[in-house]
Amino acid sequence: MATIEIKPGIYSVGAIDWDRRLFDELIPLPNGTSYNSYLIQGSEKTVLIDTVDPTKQDELVNNLKKLGITNIDYIIANHAEQDHSGAIPEILKLYPIAKIVCTAKCKEMLMDLLLIKEDKFITVNDRETISLGNKTLEFIHFPWVHWPETMLTYLKEDKILFPCDLFGSHLATSDIFAVDEPKVYESAKRYYSEIMMPFRIIIKKNIDKIKGLDIEMIAPSHGPVYHKPDFILTAYKQWVSDKVKNEVIIAYISMHGSTAKMVDYFINKLIEKNITVKPFNLTKTDIGELAIALVDAATIVVASPTVHIGAHPNVIYAVHLVNALRPKLKFVSIIGSYGWGNKLVEQLTGILSNIKVEIIEPVIIKGYPKKDDFGLLDRLAEEIYKKHKECNLIS
Repeated sequence: MATIEIKPGIYSVGAIDWDRRLFDELIPLPNGTSYNSYLIQGSEKTVLIDTVDPTKQDELVNNLKKLGITNIDYIIANHAEQDHSGAIPEILKLYPIAKIVCTAKCKEMLMDLLLIKEDKFITVNDRETISLGNKTLEFIHFPWVHWPETMLTYLKEDKILFPCDLFGSHLATSDIFAVDEPKVYESAKRYYSEIMMPFRIIIKKNIDKIKGLDIEMIAPSHGPVYHKPDFILTAYKQWVSDKVKNEVIIAYISMHGSTAKMVDYFINKLIEKNITVKPFNLTKTDIGELAIALVDAATIVVASPTVHIGAHPNVIYAVHLVNALRPKLKFVSIIGSYGWGNKLVEQLTGILSNIKVEIIEPVIIKGYPKKDDFGLLDRLAEEIYKKHKECNLIS
C-alpha cells in the first residue's frame, strides 16, 4: 500500500495482502485483506496507530521511510492480535524511544505474545487522553470486541475514529476510501458475521460509548476508510439489533438423494408461503457465506443423512459454527433421513448450547421420502410460517 494522506498530517502507511486466502488458518478470505496502520504527525509528538502483520512489516517500514519519519513517540496498540501488533518489535528497533500505549490487559497480552519488556508500555484508562501538541487522542475501552483487551482511539481535532477490528472488512482494494459501497458492505458484513457476531450483545451495549463523538471518518485496521461513516454505523446498528428477517436458512448435505429430495420439496413449500429461503449445500458452500446469512435470518433448518446413526460430519461442523457465532436466530429445526439408527436430533440440538432458540418439531424419516413424509414437511413449513407471522415478519 502506498502512503496516502487521509487528512493533513495523517497518513495511511499499512499494507495490502492481495493473495491471502485464509485467516487464522480458519476463515476464508475470498477478497484478500489489508493491515491498516496510521501515522499522525502532531506539532509536538508523532504517533503510529496499530502496525501490521509481521509478514508485511517491511512494507510498513518502507512507508515510514518514504515519509522521512525519524522519530515515533507513541505506538498505539488498540488490539493485541498479531495481524495488528506483530510488527511492533521491529518498529521498536527502528524507533527505540517509542512507547506502546494500550490498555492494562493489552499490555499483559503483548508481553506474553511478543515478549516485549514491561518498561516499553504506557497503560491508559477509559477516556484518558494524550496530547500531540495540536492534536489530542482519546482512548475508549471497548473490551470483548473481539478480544478482552481492545480499545478504540479517537482523534478529537480531526474527528477520526480508529477502531482497529471494529467496523473492519477483509477486502484488498486500491481504494483508500469506501467508494464501492456495495462491495464494502458485503465484505464488512462477512467480517462482522465471522468475527464480531459472537459479541453482538456486548457491541450493542458498548456502541453507546461512541454516540456522543463527532465522527467525520472511521479508519479501521482492515479494509477501506469510511469517509461517510453513517454508512457503516447504520449497518452495524441493524446487525447488532434484535431484529430478524423473514428468512429461512437451510444448511444441508445429502449422501444418496433422500435428504436432497426432502430439501427440494421443503424449499418450494417455504417459497409458496412468501418466505425467503437461503439453501447451502455444505459440500460446496464457502462457510463464510453461511455466516453472512446468519446475521439476519429468523430460522435455520439443518438437514442431514445419518453417518453411523449420527449427523454427517460437515453438518456437525456447521451446527458447531452456528453455536459459536451466536446469531440472533429465533427458531431451529432439523430434517433428515436414516437407514437403521438415528440420533440426529439429540446430537445436533445438544451442540446448540450458546443460543436461545425455539426448536420446532423436526422431521426425521426412514429411507427415501414417501407421501406421508412430504405431509410432515408441509406441517413444518406451516409451523415456520406461523412462527414468522407471530413475530410480525410476514404481513
